[in-house]
Amino acid sequence: MANTGGKYFIQDELDTVAPHHASFKTLWETKWKQPCAMGVYPFMFGAIQDFEPVAADIIKKGLKEPYDWDEYAKCFFPKAEELVKQAVAAENDGQREKASELYLLVTTCACISAFVLMLHEFPMIQVDIPHTNRIEGEGQVLPGFYHLPAEASNSHRVPLVIIFTGLDGYRTELAVWKEGWRQVGCATLIVEIPGTGDNPGAPSDPTSPDRVWDSMFEWIAKQDAIDQAQIVNWGFSTGGYYSIRLAHTHAKKLKGVVAHGGGCHYMFSPGWLEHADTREYPFDLAHTLCHKFGYGTDFERFKKEAINRYSLLYDGTLDKSCTKLLLVNGMNDGIFPIDDYYLCLQHGGPKEARFVPNEEHMGEPQSFFIILNWLAKLLDVKIDTGRFMSTIPSKPKF
Repeated sequence: MANTGGKYFIQDELDTVAPHHASFKTLWETKWKQPCAMGVYPFMFGAIQDFEPVAADIIKKGLKEPYDWDEYAKCFFPKAEELVKQAVAAENDGQREKASELYLLVTTCACISAFVLMLHEFPMIQVDIPHTNRIEGEGQVLPGFYHLPAEASNSHRVPLVIIFTGLDGYRTELAVWKEGWRQVGCATLIVEIPGTGDNPGAPSDPTSPDRVWDSMFEWIAKQDAIDQAQIVNWGFSTGGYYSIRLAHTHAKKLKGVVAHGGGCHYMFSPGWLEHADTREYPFDLAHTLCHKFGYGTDFERFKKEAINRYSLLYDGTLDKSCTKLLLVNGMNDGIFPIDDYYLCLQHGGPKEARFVPNEEHMGEPQSFFIILNWLAKLLDVKIDTGRFMSTIPSKPKF
């Protein structure tokens, strides 16, 4: 560990079960109600008046860990169906902005959304990137959401920001970052990571992302309006693990990489995984990671094998050369230990880091301003961070 005595920085907290794990009632009251009212993650685009009845229903049913996920999900369907009807009516009436907002609210409520982004004035489009480097058992395409600013052309090439999603946030949600980048003249490409969403890579194969990203960069190289010398990557949460790997495996393709709230080694240690289910994550994080990495419900095998299979220290990745790499997270992260970022700094070439004191996973909201300023300098674009952040929808307009 990076801390003294072979302990994690938050070692003293690991045995304490976070209050929100007692029941959905405590999850809502201690962790989710306030961000829902604010319209921040995981309630972007949401309105608390729409979620409170759903929460009340779940609380009335007394749901708690271990959750019956089918029963839990069904509690959201009536509200989602109601909102879909309102959205369709608004769209049929020509109220595109209102329809778009309602569809976005549905994505928060029920995670069904891909068509909504086409209603924006400056839409993202779905692109199916051929997975030309696939091996047997992998999918044939990498779906992504892509936006190219109107002024971009082969005579006016623009930077590209590649966004990696996390464990439970998909390209539909992270598309909110498009508008800020569009306004400063940058293209965006948002893709999911292996084991989540529509990524074609084999979840359990630690080298599958390398093949997927090879295919992705082959596609990017064919985009005439992209400045191939101005490509950066920003990985969110679990996506940060893949960003750290990418910074090393595809260093020559990238001007810089941001690993935001990720990990690289200790995140897979048995001692960390044993406690992860009862810490910061709303539900059972370690078992969710077990599924994501292709182990299904065999958590004991995942806990035993994960660090030797996926550690970027043990496979030598961290000691290779890399592109410019910024590591950002909250010091008190209870999802992926900050110790992993200290480990990164102790291997390979020099890197940059910013740890937000007294904050948990991702270090929000300070981390966003740190990252935007770093990327603005790297890409030589002018970003008013306050204005940029104001482009991310939170409060409903209609």
